Amino acid sequence: MKRVVLAYSGGLDTSVAVRWMIEEWNVEVVCVLVDVGQDADTSESFDDVRARALGAGAIECVVVDARHEMANEFCAIAIAANARYEGKYPLVSALSRPVIVRHLVDQARKFNAQAVAHGCTGKGNDQVRFEVGAHALAPDLEVLAPARNWGMTRADSVDYAMKWDIPIKATKDKIYSIDENLWGRAIECGAMEDPWATPPEEPMTLTRVRHTEPVDLTVSFIRGVPVSIDGVEMPLADLIKTLNDRAGATGFGRIDMVENRRVGIKSREVYECPAALALIAAHADIEDLVLERDVHHEKARLETRWAELVYDGMWFSPLKEALDAFIAETQVHVTGDVRLRFEAPGMMRIMGRRSPKALYDHGLATYDAHDSFRHADSEGFVKIYGLGVKTWAARQGAKNATPPRS
Repeated sequence: MKRVVLAYSGGLDTSVAVRWMIEEWNVEVVCVLVDVGQDADTSESFDDVRARALGAGAIECVVVDARHEMANEFCAIAIAANARYEGKYPLVSALSRPVIVRHLVDQARKFNAQAVAHGCTGKGNDQVRFEVGAHALAPDLEVLAPARNWGMTRADSVDYAMKWDIPIKATKDKIYSIDENLWGRAIECGAMEDPWATPPEEPMTLTRVRHTEPVDLTVSFIRGVPVSIDGVEMPLADLIKTLNDRAGATGFGRIDMVENRRVGIKSREVYECPAALALIAAHADIEDLVLERDVHHEKARLETRWAELVYDGMWFSPLKEALDAFIAETQVHVTGDVRLRFEAPGMMRIMGRRSPKALYDHGLATYDAHDSFRHADSEGFVKIYGLGVKTWAARQGAKNATPPRS
């Protein structure tokens, strides 16, 4: 009998997928639940979720704690890359998928499985991320997508779970689809499918205003990695959680956007990611202070491409690895402190920055008596710099040189 390892979330689709694959494809199912920082419902533990997988018919359900792995190997490089897809989205779901895929393949090897599976539909980005990632790490494994094949609506899936006594918590009335991890929360469906509609407060948790006074804090970086808040060193996973709590309490960190999915459709998405947005902004600010001009400009150009690759499921790809090497080299001197202020509702300002590696020279920048810049050197520089344009204007003439006459 074929054995399949399923990326299991404990939700409706993956719980139904366990039984559906057993009944329709006559396979053994092993579930892998990867903890990437999602907050399990307070009324149930991961043991409860594991019991649900076994109740649906899985022969085993492995729970993997990958929170620090995600922070140190995935969020850290995303911060270094100032990664925001289409200039907005800090890759909340996209960053967690390669973490899950890596453990999915690892468990497939341990259980001698012939295939891996996911619970994604045919409309989203995650099917691409799971399948491309799995093919990159294990070209020999078959990748199955039951939810893309079964043709069931949400109501059908609820009925199917009831038929097989699968202990789900979902109902036919559930409005929102929510994916969360250490890096933030992605919320879609319901009223938000209308891009004109105001996002409801009901599904929001991280960015509900709970603190009306300003929150001031200092984030410190070493070689591009955040290492402390207000001088208190902590693992990156804990730092992200702390910043989600403190910044999110002022309402900061909510994104409402229409994004271009990899599958060719536009989708209205709402994200809650206080720590991600704050850390990327602080990191970019310290880079302003320490990166040489040409490196800074080239890195800004490549950051867009890096974010696109990760969004498109190309975490395990040669171009992504090459860009990783470039980004790592740029971080050697990205060390220093950034002061942030958060104010309700949802505002953040950078109040100051400093670095022992700063290329900012007060003597060169100031206009006061301590000015050490050699102003006389500028005359020759400007003449040489503009020589080509001056020659072109003299020989061929600049367009639109004369202002319009009234």
